[in-house]
Amino acid sequence: MLSFGQIAWLPLCAGVTGVGLVLSFLALRRRGAAAGLRGAAWSLLPMAAYLTGALPALWQAGTAIAGFLTGLVFNPIVWSGVAVTGLSALLFLVSGVLRRRAAPKAAAAPAASAAPAAPGVTAGSPATQPLPRRQPQAGAKPGAQTGAKPGARGASPAADDDFSDIEAILKRRGIG
Repeated sequence: MLSFGQIAWLPLCAGVTGVGLVLSFLALRRRGAAAGLRGAAWSLLPMAAYLTGALPALWQAGTAIAGFLTGLVFNPIVWSGVAVTGLSALLFLVSGVLRRRAAPKAAAAPAASAAPAAPGVTAGSPATQPLPRRQPQAGAKPGAQTGAKPGARGASPAADDDFSDIEAILKRRGIG
């Protein structure tokens, strides 16, 4: 394998940038300005890495990752470490599931013994109840609709009530 010093980086980076710019021009012609500009941006990165001196750092990072993966693939001791890591993750997941199952039982016991239930709530019923119906706004006539004609566009009165809040907001902003 070639070392970092044995590679002619200037011609390599210039060549990759040149080929990328040609392909970016073709993308510009075929797929539009956005694709061409994105391609040009990616194409300029190799030359920028050479000119800024970032190539040695990128080379070291790449060789470190390749060395780690090579050691991972060919070393049985490392595979046993991967298996232990997987076992640990599995145990974390199982403990989370068990904790979630135990939480409702533990929460129900103190709640039942601490205080009497709210009116209408029995021991077997859920603690939440449906929300009460909305009351008309102050000054509004019962059954009156805000600016919408009944039967407009085939809408039912219930559908008009659903959109009354939205219509009010739009009117406040001068949109309707």
